[in-house]
Amino acid sequence: MADCMAGLRLIVGLGNPGAEYLRTRHNAGFWFADVLASGQDERFGFDSKLHGEVCKVRVGSEPLWLLKPATFMNKSGIAVASALRYYKIEPEQCLVAHDDLDLPAGSVRLKFDGGHGGQNGLRDIMTHLGHGKFHRLRVGIGHPGHRDQVTPWVLGRPSAQDEEAMLDGIARVLQVLPLAVAGEFEKAMQLLHTAGTGNGERGT
Repeated sequence: MADCMAGLRLIVGLGNPGAEYLRTRHNAGFWFADVLASGQDERFGFDSKLHGEVCKVRVGSEPLWLLKPATFMNKSGIAVASALRYYKIEPEQCLVAHDDLDLPAGSVRLKFDGGHGGQNGLRDIMTHLGHGKFHRLRVGIGHPGHRDQVTPWVLGRPSAQDEEAMLDGIARVLQVLPLAVAGEFEKAMQLLHTAGTGNGERGT
């Protein structure tokens, strides 16, 4: 895709702020951002103008910003739009990491553009941007089996087995992330989507 080959300059992890949400499934995007930052001994600091916590990391030879919105999930677009404006970054240079009910725990998928699939953070980002032309990292959290159970499921903590699977998935993403940051998204997708577990995906 010609319009998504520019490489990444911003990675946004979606989640809810506060200790009570720290290890919940809905905070899988925060998990990803935290693992990436801690692997480089970087710490997040709150920036009020960006409505979130930010830090700078280096992936491969490229510097990029990490952002964790502090606006709660359903207002994520405020922070994302502010960061894109402030850093003068195009949406297609942004990767948004989020939890995904349609993927089993441990399954991870990269994609560009598309709908929000009912994910409230993506929904709000698309509302603020007016489109969905940004990259997404879908971190599978599994599905409780009935839609009436979805809210307590996403706001609950995964089992030890599911948490380990999710962290293993994040580790696999980190292996291909330098390719994505450099703009080689097709190659990154191919490597990621053929590694480890990755069955059971439903389209969004």
